Amino acid sequence: MTTNSHDGVGHTGESIAVEPTVTDLPGHRLVLGADVPMRLVSGQLLGPFTVSYQTYGVLNADKSNAILVCHALTGDQYVAESHPVTGRPGWWERLVGPGLTINTDDYFVICVNVLAGCMGSAGPKDIDPRTGKQFGLNFPLITITDMVAAQRLVVEHLGITQLFAVIGGSMGAMQTLEWASRYPEMVYCAIPIAGAARHSAQNIAFHEVGRQAIMADPKWAGGDYYDDNDAPERGLAVARMAAHITYLSDSALHTKFGRNLQDRQAITFGFDADFQIESYLRHQGRSFVERFDANSYLYITRAMDYFDLAAEYNDNLPPAFEDSPVRFCLISFTSDWLFPTSESRRIVHALNAVAASVSFVEIETESGHDAFLLEEPEFFRILSGFLRGAADQRKLASAS
Repeated sequence: MTTNSHDGVGHTGESIAVEPTVTDLPGHRLVLGADVPMRLVSGQLLGPFTVSYQTYGVLNADKSNAILVCHALTGDQYVAESHPVTGRPGWWERLVGPGLTINTDDYFVICVNVLAGCMGSAGPKDIDPRTGKQFGLNFPLITITDMVAAQRLVVEHLGITQLFAVIGGSMGAMQTLEWASRYPEMVYCAIPIAGAARHSAQNIAFHEVGRQAIMADPKWAGGDYYDDNDAPERGLAVARMAAHITYLSDSALHTKFGRNLQDRQAITFGFDADFQIESYLRHQGRSFVERFDANSYLYITRAMDYFDLAAEYNDNLPPAFEDSPVRFCLISFTSDWLFPTSESRRIVHALNAVAASVSFVEIETESGHDAFLLEEPEFFRILSGFLRGAADQRKLASAS
């Protein structure tokens, strides 16, 4: 069996030591790479470094019921509980929990804050031991491959040799595909939702607009804004506003907002938020800066831009899944123009080309890319059915 495991990618680089983040954030925290630093795709060595993660449910006796949930760009490890910074519900509380689609009475759910994130895992906010100041842009560039390699260390730390499932939407789908391609022996089934095997030129363009908004904010200061405790909030808010538009469909925006005015009877002939959609986007921007770091936004969007699963195979995707034992279920949404169904079909065709086990469904919805985060009964039903069938095939033992 070909495992497609590529340890030691890149040239030998300088080791980057990241002091463990001291934080009051709830959850689990590991210090990894202390004895053997992790080699990044860039060639640099990272270690020791901190990874923060959350778990839900109970790991069964033979450790066969673990599901790794991979979060999206602006997500974090707080999948099914109130967010410790904002107090808002967990981003997948509709889906993960006792008696829900991903039933924590049956499954042990793990979610890891990605490298370069800002909720406890190593990133630009960490202290550079060489300077005593936050890394800022001196933190090494991170890729999806690096994120998954760190997650693998967490899974191994927990004594799990094979995950029952890896699942994620958007950037989480990229991580899911990376897991299935690079470590197939560790994945029983993979569920990439609203994803792609590589980031498109259009999506890179949207990310660049967001990055430039951040870097154009005078308070960004070349990424060195931590000492002043005065972050480039306006730039980050604009980046969030621009990105949020891509998560919705035109029909969803029309249904929810149309051209309705915001708390007024007539237009003001000015640049205040006359329309509800303007007020909504401004709110999205303001609330985002409460919980996210601007430099982390730069790093994580860049990781998504660099993702291209076929790049190691001369732009030929099927070899990325050669001889894969993984059972795949791909899900897309009709109104998702950020990661359209054509991207999922490309992956399905590649899996078919190597005779992999794959199911695929396109769900009709007006909700756009964000459909995987919303109340979509058909999505829940399909996901539940696939997990139930895979658990029966796996003869999964109940948690004890």
